[in-house]
Amino acid sequence: MLKRFLSYYRPHKKMLILDMGASLLISVIGMVYPIVTNKMLNEYIPEKMYSTIVIAGIVVLALYALRMGLRYFVDYYGHIIGVKMQSQMRKDLFRHLQKLPFKFYDNNETGKIMTRITSDLFEVCELAHHGPENLLISSVMIILSFSYLLSIDWILTLIIFLCVPVLVVVTFYCRRAMKQAFDDRRKSNAIINASVESSITGIRVTKAYTNSEKEVEKFTVGDDSFVNSSGRAYSAMARFHSSTTFVTDVFNVFILIAGGLFLYSGRISFGDYSTFIVSVNLFLGPVNTLIGFMEQFQNGTSGFRRFVEVMEEEPEEDRENAKELEDVKGEIEFRNVTYAYGDNSDVLKNVNMHLPKGRKLALVGPSGGGKTTSCHLLPNFYKLKDETGGAILIDGTDIRDITLNSLRRNIGIVQQDVFLFVGSIKDNILYGRPDASEEDMIEAAKRANIHDFVMTLEKGYDTEIGERGVKLSGGQKQRLSIARVFLKDPAILILDEATSALDNTTEVLIQEALDELCAGRTTLVVAHRLSTIRNADEIAVVIDGEIKERGTHEELIDLGGTYKSLYSLQFRDNDFIE
Repeated sequence: MLKRFLSYYRPHKKMLILDMGASLLISVIGMVYPIVTNKMLNEYIPEKMYSTIVIAGIVVLALYALRMGLRYFVDYYGHIIGVKMQSQMRKDLFRHLQKLPFKFYDNNETGKIMTRITSDLFEVCELAHHGPENLLISSVMIILSFSYLLSIDWILTLIIFLCVPVLVVVTFYCRRAMKQAFDDRRKSNAIINASVESSITGIRVTKAYTNSEKEVEKFTVGDDSFVNSSGRAYSAMARFHSSTTFVTDVFNVFILIAGGLFLYSGRISFGDYSTFIVSVNLFLGPVNTLIGFMEQFQNGTSGFRRFVEVMEEEPEEDRENAKELEDVKGEIEFRNVTYAYGDNSDVLKNVNMHLPKGRKLALVGPSGGGKTTSCHLLPNFYKLKDETGGAILIDGTDIRDITLNSLRRNIGIVQQDVFLFVGSIKDNILYGRPDASEEDMIEAAKRANIHDFVMTLEKGYDTEIGERGVKLSGGQKQRLSIARVFLKDPAILILDEATSALDNTTEVLIQEALDELCAGRTTLVVAHRLSTIRNADEIAVVIDGEIKERGTHEELIDLGGTYKSLYSLQFRDNDFIE
């Protein structure tokens, strides 16, 4: 993990060297004051060297002015290095998230993922800046001040040095409690973010069901968990700081007494004693800084550990020697396909289907039978097991031997739950093919029966649609998604409950657009409304992961099995069933 963290410094080596150089000078300048103080008390003042006193003061003032400039450089550019490292980590994490399979998002809430991208990486940024700076400045100051104190009186210096192992023991004792407490607090913060994200996304449902108080209760649970974990974290931190401060205070008292006795016995001069008292904090200050740095280190390493956890999730990758899918005809075959989510029971069991080029196959049956799973397996969103999962072939080639990009580039998907991005109508249609011309985009909109509506808007295609298309009706969102697929122009089409959430009038308009979209494309349809798939070339009834019946609409009606029962149920108010 350390090697990965250090790798993010590599692009900023020159600036980091300058930053560390400035930090080193700050440490050296910090030693000037006690040295000048010693000279003043032991030489310049007793010998009445007034001009030297003034010159020494001016030199110290000039060095302090230089140190001010150096501190500005370290604070500004050090933070810039940290922010740039945080930015690179965030980009790497976001890019990696784009490559993760569906199963990762099945098991991780959006709000928790957002926490890792934002607040976790902020703590890493702070560590990236303050870590090297604190380590260098404090280490140099400890060495220089310790050496200088030795030159004044070695016995007093050893008394001070005995403080260090005591502080180390206290730090080690408190560190474990702090680590666990801050990890718990970070997890609680992620729970809050997940709760907020879920509640805000579903605010319309909350209002419709008047469940605001319920949402507040759910949020309160997460918030209380955060408060409790923060309390434990701050309790551990308070014990840590109060204990270490007490240790340094005790040793300051020892120095005060011992130094006074040494001065009384004539072992050291008044000037040396005064200088030693002043210089003690030059030694203990950096020690306390390093000890206090442990809190920041815990925060930063905890955040980076959570960053690494996601980065180590296995991304989707092409199989070795996978080839591009080109000149797609669109023939699809499911060959002995068996699939289960994780360790659960099989959702699909030995499914065999063949769909020739340009044909339409409809999957019908009760919910949970495996219809949508079949649609998710075709674009390789979920991986079939090599040994027992069977195979899915496009134009005779196993989809696992096809590059993911080329496979998905040739498959268009229209779902019941349309997802639209924040932006304009134009942005969302162009998502189907970002390099398309405006003429192609408008043509796609016309074919999806959405162009006339867009032209009634004041800003036309530049109209902002709001988060998830909140400013559009269900039918308008669906037609927009169809326009997106028209622009993509895939050879294979998946329609997953594309019209089930629409009213009958809107469904007719959408169905017209879908019929045109399906023309000449190999189409896999999942539908509950059986009226929408009567013209399918073949219908398969899927129950409990198995194909129980298959044939045309007329053949299945004549068969008098499950399909006829489903169809009769939907049209039970009709006097005649074709």
